[in-house]
Amino acid sequence: MAIFEFRMPDVGEGIAEAELVEWLVAVGDAVQVDEPVAEVMTDKATIELPSLVAGKVSWLGGSPGDRIAIGAPLIRFQVDGPGTVTSESTPPELAPEPASAPPELAPEPATPAPSIGDSTLHKGARASSDAPVVPVPASAGSSHPVGRPIASPAVRRRALESGIDLRLVRGTGPVGRIGHVDLDRCIDCGAPAAGISTVANTAVTDVRVIGLRRMIAERMSLAKAHIPHITYVEEVDVTEVERLRQSLNNRHSVEQPKLTLLPFLVCALVRAIAEHPELNAHFDDDAGVVHQYGGVHVGIATQTLKGLVVPVLRHAEARDIWSCAEEIKRLADVAKEGKLDRGDLSGSTITITSLGALGGLITTPIINYPEVAVIGVNKMQIRPVWDGNNFIPRNMMNLSSGFDHRIIDGWNAASFVRRIKALLEQPASMFIEGA
Repeated sequence: MAIFEFRMPDVGEGIAEAELVEWLVAVGDAVQVDEPVAEVMTDKATIELPSLVAGKVSWLGGSPGDRIAIGAPLIRFQVDGPGTVTSESTPPELAPEPASAPPELAPEPATPAPSIGDSTLHKGARASSDAPVVPVPASAGSSHPVGRPIASPAVRRRALESGIDLRLVRGTGPVGRIGHVDLDRCIDCGAPAAGISTVANTAVTDVRVIGLRRMIAERMSLAKAHIPHITYVEEVDVTEVERLRQSLNNRHSVEQPKLTLLPFLVCALVRAIAEHPELNAHFDDDAGVVHQYGGVHVGIATQTLKGLVVPVLRHAEARDIWSCAEEIKRLADVAKEGKLDRGDLSGSTITITSLGALGGLITTPIINYPEVAVIGVNKMQIRPVWDGNNFIPRNMMNLSSGFDHRIIDGWNAASFVRRIKALLEQPASMFIEGA
């Protein structure tokens, strides 16, 4: 057999290196042409790298979290056809583990991770504390690898949707790789009875901050270090906009997407920005320049299975409510599948963040640097509201918004949010010119 060496490709972003986020294969796996073998992250997006050949994995050139230079050896295959190297000798500068051993994977917390539910844009992610976790007994000769379980993205997604913790599943594939057949066995076993442990747990697990989580950490640190935030909270009566939303959904055609509150908020945001253009901007603090944009490109903070991303709804000022809803759904679907490209993730001028029903009463959202404003959506609740004569039930929601206090004064922030409030409380005014 010949040896084919796959090197880190140039992903076309003018970068010199990429971070290895996750191996999708293990040593000993048989791989087909175009099958994903690794996930790498650039400053813009996470990218799956497909195999160029069919063969058997014989060597992995790094561990998750490593930064691999463009053109450096990444993975080797045993192939039937012509190879690219004359021997299996390992490049000395990489010093990976032996070919017979599984790659070192990033560990996860020792306690079972919560399952993540709806990851649509308007609801974010929900943690499920009561999802059943079903362990499967080890098969003869099978051993679970130390650290993160080895499984394909499809298996991970199915396990998450089924409420199964992969760390408790014994894989029957090479080096303990978990496949669909292992999940089938796990699901057929049913959930174990809940027990109460009386033994103190003194374990400490070190978790490397890599990939998307590392990028999130860097961006949050950058925003908090550079931007003095001011938070403004306003209560909004969304009873009427909810009635309008439900009425439109009841009459919508099969070609139209279902409306959530988010498209209405985007439309209100566009109308409010027309009166407060200073909110639709970037602040270049190094140059001392504020760039105000005519186009309203709304970033939608979205929780995915791998972490928080901010896909961008472009030119909201040129869209009607149905077009906004359609694009929001497209971005939600692509984000859920982990297929957002760099064009979907760049260029936002103002951001909306929402945890949906999980959102609590008040949040303090962090501005998406270098923007100057972020709009936070909290959960809706039926609350008693005094109408001058009686308390009546109304559907209420708080907007918790953050502003760059270097550029936006408190009066401007309050005026902006109160304009959004007025538009949502009288939703017909969003669709009347000059209202």
